[in-house]
Amino acid sequence: MKRRSGYLEKPQALCKGSRLAVVSPSSPADQEAIAAGMKELTRLGFQVNSPPARVPDGYFSEEHQTRAGLFLKSFHDRKIDGVVAARGGYGANYLIDFHVAKELGSPKCLIGFSDLNVLQLHLLEIRQWAGFYGPMVAAGFNHGSGNPSGYDELSFLQAVTETTAGWEIPLQGEAYLSGRSGSATGRIVGGCLSMLQTTLATGWEPDTDGAILLLEDRGMKPYQVDRAMRHLQQAGKLAKVAGIVLGDFPDCEAPQGSPTVHDILEPILAPLRVPVVYGAPIGHTKRPMLTIPLGVRAKLHAKGEGVLEISEPAVVG
Repeated sequence: MKRRSGYLEKPQALCKGSRLAVVSPSSPADQEAIAAGMKELTRLGFQVNSPPARVPDGYFSEEHQTRAGLFLKSFHDRKIDGVVAARGGYGANYLIDFHVAKELGSPKCLIGFSDLNVLQLHLLEIRQWAGFYGPMVAAGFNHGSGNPSGYDELSFLQAVTETTAGWEIPLQGEAYLSGRSGSATGRIVGGCLSMLQTTLATGWEPDTDGAILLLEDRGMKPYQVDRAMRHLQQAGKLAKVAGIVLGDFPDCEAPQGSPTVHDILEPILAPLRVPVVYGAPIGHTKRPMLTIPLGVRAKLHAKGEGVLEISEPAVVG
């Protein structure tokens, strides 16, 4: 089942007192970091269910069927209003083999980034679910509001609670491609570059035509970013985008004298002639992480540090 034009399933807005479940569809998280993240979510006014004890299985927080079952349980539980990933790592792709998209009921806020993004991409295409590319319990919330490696409180609360349109997210980046400025309107899709790349030829790869495409990652050498971007280009995923928002690609430094990520992206993106903002603190970043709603329509302003104007809310009242 593919996306119907103009159609988006939106979850109920969160509010003070909403109950959140912590899920671990990928790798195990440090317990102290989970505790710190839960404390921060409680400070924001949410109730947070303590996650069950885990028995790690290699790279994974638990064996595959258990992870899938606990993920589905969080969505089936009527007392749970929203779902936040503990951390990324690796393993969320296995849940797709358990037909989680088919088994899920009504949408709920699914919040996180990195490896969780593969589920957000899957659910957006298969179930037309809005998603929330933002902090996780042990990877963002645990470091606190406004702190390095923490999260941006305003954009998070706007994304999960705001039921009206017209609010803005300052992107804190730079208009890219020799300062070219401009604006573009489209649906926000994407997230983690390596997750997006793995969707190609699956049957549920994102529809990027007319989209504002988010792309970010960490720990890749510039040539690896080049390879992944060329793959998207050759697969036709860049040909009809309306605009692009790029992260700041931490831990992707080039050897002295070699092209940087900033350098290698220009020959790929310049021919597209679309507005681009580079260096936004989204996903993997050492700055306070922005929360970006996925699937909604927005207007990208690639001028100065860049602004994303949200044209429709991601949640309903």
